[in-house]
Amino acid sequence: MQKIGNYIALFFLWLFSLQPFFMIYLWSDLLYHFIRLFNYRRAVINENLAYAFPEKTKEELREIRLKFYRNFCDIMVETIKVQSMTEKQIRQRVKWSNTECVDQYTQQGKDVVAVMGHYCNWEWIPSINLNVDCLGCATYRPLKNKAFDTYMLKLRGKWGTENYTMSDTIRELIKLRRKNVRYIIGLIADQSPGRKSLNYWTKFLNQNTAIILGPEKIAKATKSPLVYLDMQRIKRGYYEVNIIPVVEDPINTKEYEITEKHLRLLEDAIIKRPENWLWSHKRWKYSEQRTFN
Repeated sequence: MQKIGNYIALFFLWLFSLQPFFMIYLWSDLLYHFIRLFNYRRAVINENLAYAFPEKTKEELREIRLKFYRNFCDIMVETIKVQSMTEKQIRQRVKWSNTECVDQYTQQGKDVVAVMGHYCNWEWIPSINLNVDCLGCATYRPLKNKAFDTYMLKLRGKWGTENYTMSDTIRELIKLRRKNVRYIIGLIADQSPGRKSLNYWTKFLNQNTAIILGPEKIAKATKSPLVYLDMQRIKRGYYEVNIIPVVEDPINTKEYEITEKHLRLLEDAIIKRPENWLWSHKRWKYSEQRTFN
């Protein structure tokens, strides 16, 4: 029965993706009113916002939460839309700047580590593969539902991007190097680390926060320059991604220096446009003391 249910759900997702953009945004507006009515993860969102912005009033925090709901709904429908999007459409809706820095690195025989957060529509980031002269690849966490895991992998690989599980990433990158295939590996670095990986804590969004060290470790292990992908919404359904060089020579950096640099870029973006970040995620679930004395 579960398989049948999966096939039916995937069929309707495909039908949904065939609708024009103005229709999917009407659905997004409807979904927004629905999750607002039922206060989707309101307690988690309110707690996260209150700790991050203690100087803001309740009304200001409420406004951010409602704007986040709109952003979240748009991301959902835009992600489904990928299934039927054309290359022309994705190129029109995601504009990339400073891609030449990636091309310069790869022309020098270097690979590139790219860091981002759950900010704006990260599911459209794989379009980078259409804009640089190397292979775009990314890490991901497999979903428990195999049918939907396959579905999401197809969406993320639509533009030719390779996707690797976190446990397979280093092994797959070694294979690419042996084949002399230059690559840029995308890593989302704002998740909460596993309990066994609480190795580095720092102040992030006014809170004591455990940080994933994967990007720094991979950059040092592969001797690869690291860049930050700064994605911003220009208007509804249209984004711009600026590639910001962070570290060119990771070997000659202090421990945690790379992590702090890319983390501050994300933090600055969130502070400027907080509604664009994923506040519904339990980012601080392992923090015993979220505030600093």
